[in-house]
Amino acid sequence: MQVGMLGAGRMGANLVRRLLGDGHRCVVFDVNRDAVAALETQGATGVASIGEFVAKLDKPRVVWLMLPAGVVGATIDELTPLLEPGDILVDGGNSYYRDDIVRAKTLAARQISYIDCGTSGGVWGLERGYCLMIGGEEGAVRHLDPIFKTIAPGAASAAPTPGRTRTNGTAPEGYLHCGPSGAGHFVKMVHNGVEYGMMAAIAEGLNVIGHADAGLHPREVDTETAPLTDAWAYPYQIDIAEVAELWRRASVVSSWLVDLVADALARSPGLEDFSGRVSDSGEGRWTVNAAIEIGVPAGAITAALYERLASRDRGQLADKLLSAMRSEFGGHAEKKA
Repeated sequence: MQVGMLGAGRMGANLVRRLLGDGHRCVVFDVNRDAVAALETQGATGVASIGEFVAKLDKPRVVWLMLPAGVVGATIDELTPLLEPGDILVDGGNSYYRDDIVRAKTLAARQISYIDCGTSGGVWGLERGYCLMIGGEEGAVRHLDPIFKTIAPGAASAAPTPGRTRTNGTAPEGYLHCGPSGAGHFVKMVHNGVEYGMMAAIAEGLNVIGHADAGLHPREVDTETAPLTDAWAYPYQIDIAEVAELWRRASVVSSWLVDLVADALARSPGLEDFSGRVSDSGEGRWTVNAAIEIGVPAGAITAALYERLASRDRGQLADKLLSAMRSEFGGHAEKKA
């Protein structure tokens, strides 16, 4: 099939490479001309404008957006007048699922199909394939099945689930039509919320192990410092890089995230290249909002989101206020770091 890829960043470019490798034809546009040129050397057709991009596509056109959520709306507005009935527009980024519902309805009035496709796999997707969570009208999804099958990792990417008795469905291949418009990005939104929680648990656990030598270090004795109960119980100088390597093997918590942590620590035991400022791109917030609105507890994801906010010094004013209150009611002098 032919696919038009609008966006040739790390994810978009690797999607194109995966599609080209399986015999699909790709037309590519990106504001970064160098990114387009790199893909041209690998067989893609590069273009210099959105108008040229649409003109190069066979009808019915398949346009795949791989863009930051903040520019998707404006890009769709620019594309829409150039598209025709029967064309299919796929948003493979991390848009808010509520936006998908509105966009699908607007485009349906022009007989253009809109598919939301949550895409997970990061920079490793070219080699491993991408897990695809898809929402939209069934006919359009079915039409795109060859594309999804190429992009997804395939059944061989994981051992068969022992208890699974279903013999139909595409989930074992690594892609799933989750439901109508918005369903794909809703599942991807929660997926990323779960990712927040898993990452936080791994990081916090290794941090506890990394400070298990607290009993070996002198501790200040004053009214402002809580004493360390039973210092003798914390004599352990444990190499967390080796623990991460250990946990990769037959551990209940073994996972790709642990693999990545082990690799990062092997390359940089002190993680000198990182300041500890952890960004969030929105999906964790949306997941927490959804959990609140539908009345479902999501404590671990919420805590992980707050930890990310705290990493960016967004709690510094609150910390100063706490220190000020202690000074006011108890005359507690603030200890300097």
